[in-house]
Amino acid sequence: MEWYQALALLLGTIMALMAVGMPVALAFLAANIVGAWVFMGGERGIAQLLNNGLGSLTSFALVPIPLFLLMGEIFFHTGLGGRMFNAIDRLLGRLPGRLSYVTVLGGTGFSTLSGSSMGSTALLGSLMVPEMIARGYKKHMSIGPILGTGGLAIIIPPSALAVLLATLAQIDVGALLIAGIVPGLVLAGFYIAMIWVQTRIDPEAAPAYDVVPMPLAAKLLLLVRDVVPMLSVMVIIVIMMVAGLVTPSEAAAFGALGVLILAVAFRCLTWEAMRKSVVGALKVTLMAYLIVFGSATFSQLLAFSGASRGLIGWATGFDLAPVAMLLVMFGVLLLLGMFMEQISMMLLTVPIFFPLAASLGFDPVWFGLIMLLALEISFTTPPFGLLLFVMKGVAPPETTMRDIYLSAMPYIFCSLCVVALLIVFPPLALWLPGR
Repeated sequence: MEWYQALALLLGTIMALMAVGMPVALAFLAANIVGAWVFMGGERGIAQLLNNGLGSLTSFALVPIPLFLLMGEIFFHTGLGGRMFNAIDRLLGRLPGRLSYVTVLGGTGFSTLSGSSMGSTALLGSLMVPEMIARGYKKHMSIGPILGTGGLAIIIPPSALAVLLATLAQIDVGALLIAGIVPGLVLAGFYIAMIWVQTRIDPEAAPAYDVVPMPLAAKLLLLVRDVVPMLSVMVIIVIMMVAGLVTPSEAAAFGALGVLILAVAFRCLTWEAMRKSVVGALKVTLMAYLIVFGSATFSQLLAFSGASRGLIGWATGFDLAPVAMLLVMFGVLLLLGMFMEQISMMLLTVPIFFPLAASLGFDPVWFGLIMLLALEISFTTPPFGLLLFVMKGVAPPETTMRDIYLSAMPYIFCSLCVVALLIVFPPLALWLPGR
């Protein structure tokens, strides 16, 4: 069988099963069984493939996923996130577009601690959009910053999706997590600049309103009590990883412990909050492990059938410049993002794109960050970006999908600017992990 026939069989089976509603992890598992039967000799091939897949689940690199998820779930269910948002809101005072800035600043902090784009968008949408609408904000000033900030959870550590991507691509988990810090902060800065520009062009889009003034001593107390402790968890574990004092798994454990200690200190840790946190983290962890199993076996089938080698040879045969090939891969991710969710995209593209990137001489961590940015953008690409529908679910009933699409566009532009910066100046991502 030719390589393109093998690739068509594997991808076609996956697409057909997903089209009839089968969960993505199970679709990959079923396609892998079919592929093993065809390419690896029937029952013995299936047994060998399952053994190899189970071996991939014993990787120590997977340990941060449940710990980062538990960290974010505790932060959300105990109300620590709400305390931080309220504090930032009161600290900014009477500033044009104040609530939009609160969304970006508070959302960046929440995204780093939660590691969940959907959770961050749902929280921000339910908390901030009704308040901003009541204050006279236009829809693009209330919805846009939330959609943009929600995607930061993918880039700024701790990011469970970054850990999953690094595991699937077999690259350094810690290096990929650390590489996202500076670009993530730059992206948040672009979002703030975008809000400033929008308020200057149309001051009525985010009208200022009177707030009760606070003395400096009260502001400092609020900052020290409700903001610094929350952000210090993220800062400390990042510093420990950068300094080489801990592995990503140990950093995740320290992060979960830190949020747990904060919840106890603020007297907001309850049995119900812990139950919801553990159940939420467990559900996503099981899904992630099924995905790792399916992706590992899928990669082996691509290699065994010759599809990987044939596809790389075909792609490099066009004699395109490496940057042009990078843009093609980036465009494919954006196109897939219009119709698929991020984990499905990773399962389909990682086994193909990372070997191709290696053949083009790209640094794997740098390429991994580019791919994370593509996933972040695809969260908000019309017509079916996942965060667009999360926002629709929590926004006021009169909000239309057109309002949400138009609100997302300026923030997609900001993300594309960061991608361009990384392509032109790769040290923006690579200097911190020391590559």
